[in-house]
Amino acid sequence: MMITGNKTLLISVTSALTGIIVGLAISTGLNFNTAAYSEEPKISKGSIELLSKTNHAMAEVAAAVMPAVVNISSTRTVKTQDMANPFQNDPMFKRFFGDQFGGSMHPREFKQSSLGSGVIVDKDGYVLTNNHVIKDADEIKIKLSDKREFKGKVIGTDPKTDLAVVKIEAHNLPVLKLGKSDLMKVGETVLAVGTPFGLNQTVTSGIVSAVGRADVGIADYEDFIQTDAAINPGNSGGALVNIHGELIGINTAIFSTSGGYQGIGFAIPSNMAKTVMDSLIRSGKVVRGWLGVSIQPVTADLAKQFDLKEEKGVLVGDVTEDSPAERAGIKRGDVIAEYNGTLISDPAMLRNLVAGTEPDTEVAVKLLREGKAQTVKVTIGELPASLQNVSKEYDNLLKGVQVQDLTPEIRKELNIPKHVNGVIVANIEEGSAVTGLLTRGDLLIQVNKKKIGSLKDYEKEVSAIKTGEDILLLIFRNGSTFYATVSAH
Repeated sequence: MMITGNKTLLISVTSALTGIIVGLAISTGLNFNTAAYSEEPKISKGSIELLSKTNHAMAEVAAAVMPAVVNISSTRTVKTQDMANPFQNDPMFKRFFGDQFGGSMHPREFKQSSLGSGVIVDKDGYVLTNNHVIKDADEIKIKLSDKREFKGKVIGTDPKTDLAVVKIEAHNLPVLKLGKSDLMKVGETVLAVGTPFGLNQTVTSGIVSAVGRADVGIADYEDFIQTDAAINPGNSGGALVNIHGELIGINTAIFSTSGGYQGIGFAIPSNMAKTVMDSLIRSGKVVRGWLGVSIQPVTADLAKQFDLKEEKGVLVGDVTEDSPAERAGIKRGDVIAEYNGTLISDPAMLRNLVAGTEPDTEVAVKLLREGKAQTVKVTIGELPASLQNVSKEYDNLLKGVQVQDLTPEIRKELNIPKHVNGVIVANIEEGSAVTGLLTRGDLLIQVNKKKIGSLKDYEKEVSAIKTGEDILLLIFRNGSTFYATVSAH
């Protein structure tokens, strides 16, 4: 139906377009050598028919997919602090203006709105979108192609892939079938559908520019499809579809120096999106596979040192004690060349494959050890919570604070004494109530006078804290320990 590796059709379309261009040039008086052409523009019937079929086919694909792409608008409350007066503690100013001079830092709140797109993936109201489209939203509104509006409920989010699933109370909805993104090849025709700048049901076309893009810096797990189909702000969470009208990617970001479209857009492949989506719907979180190795690329120098004929695979730098890799006999210095039948080209590829493997699944791993090939069977485990660097979200004053277990490596790096234990603050989201109070790298020793020795302890104590309730923290920072109160006032 469409152009997919058909050279004859490509030549025919090119010839038809040439006829139209020449015809237009003659009719507008451009300086063409008209000796070979008549005065009247000549476009063959065959060319017009061919282009008409192409136009009709593209329009059919667009019409088929647009009803399943929705507009998402979200609002969230952002808290900021007034800047403290630099003279408020000056004795001279207090003498003349009183103790109230300069005031104190009062929190201010304002509403922040954002627009994005989503894709209906289930007739009973499940919508797939980007995490950053609905992150920290107080209210989510989803507008369908038929102008109906619904409130969205977050089923689950995964910041590590920038994916989220939202549910609306509706049934018998139009759905986009998920295609197999691993079958997409560079040069294939794709359409991007979304709501850029809030403009509903916008369709752009292009080709797949590249596949397997990693190290872009957008998410922790990256395996992007790159396309030149125009993607602009508001397209995030929208659909990238193939010529069969199948979803092969969730549009996520653009590479731009101006903030607008510059010919480079990225989409999360549907294979990765399906794995994350199924896990979020099933359990509200993403369960990832774990091998237990530290890996690095194979460079030319390393290939020479390890007797490798090619710069392929990934080099194992370390093996975690009592991990699936150790139990299978994988050792430091091994080169992982193949994972469950897939050739490994770089660390990101192996990381994505392992993460997408269900725990307790047995896989074959092909190794190169001292120049000789061998295959081992590995039973993949579940990625430990301590390695995920993310604690759960809670609806209290510690919302937006992400912590992780204190590992020997972090203890050494931050020079934390052996007798001091707790959880490390890994990240603090913008607008959090602890902004200015906690910083990344702080060690939380106690929460409300309860000792915190692990991520499990932290989640147990924090989950019991009510919305708006003050929280007393014992913090270790730069060699000293101190108490701090998190308050809504």
